[in-house]
Amino acid sequence: MAINHVMNWFFHKVYWGGWIRLHNRRKNELWGQSASSTTSTRLLWGLGLLGFSSLYREGFEVVLFLQTYYLQLGGYIVLTGAVLGLILTAIVAILSFIAHRRLPYRQMLIATGILLGVVLLVMVGEQAQEMQQAGWIHTTNIAWLTPHLPDWMGVWFSVFPTVETLLAQLIAAVVVVGSYFLYRHISHETMEPIN
Repeated sequence: MAINHVMNWFFHKVYWGGWIRLHNRRKNELWGQSASSTTSTRLLWGLGLLGFSSLYREGFEVVLFLQTYYLQLGGYIVLTGAVLGLILTAIVAILSFIAHRRLPYRQMLIATGILLGVVLLVMVGEQAQEMQQAGWIHTTNIAWLTPHLPDWMGVWFSVFPTVETLLAQLIAAVVVVGSYFLYRHISHETMEPIN
């Protein structure tokens, strides 16, 4: 839940508040120019380039993300994941736009926040372990934890029986949860009732 509020605030402030506002401002400028002296061809070119830039940015991120997985896991895994993602996206689109169903967006955002939190912990654990393998940070094994920690925990969740990886993941979790509570504390102080 903490991650949900932090991610919701961050996503709204940074992405929607910045990126979308920039594109809307540019679109309004193009529409304003069309009423004056701009020809319809220039307006179409401007709107087309604006749409291309927004799609290109998102597409570029996705391509970089998938390319990394393609190099690590192979084409079949990436293709399967992409097809599954498209199917799930189509289901949400059909429910939203065709069936006009009101989806539980709040619960979907909470689930997304939790998944992003898990991804953060996995990435931190993976990076700490890679730095250990490169010799950049020390490796302190936890002998009593090694027999109780199955290998799949390292493969899937980057949980390794070393002090450094577990400490890095703990610090990441404390920062995220702590920032949520700090945000709530600050927002409650600024929203005191007026008598």
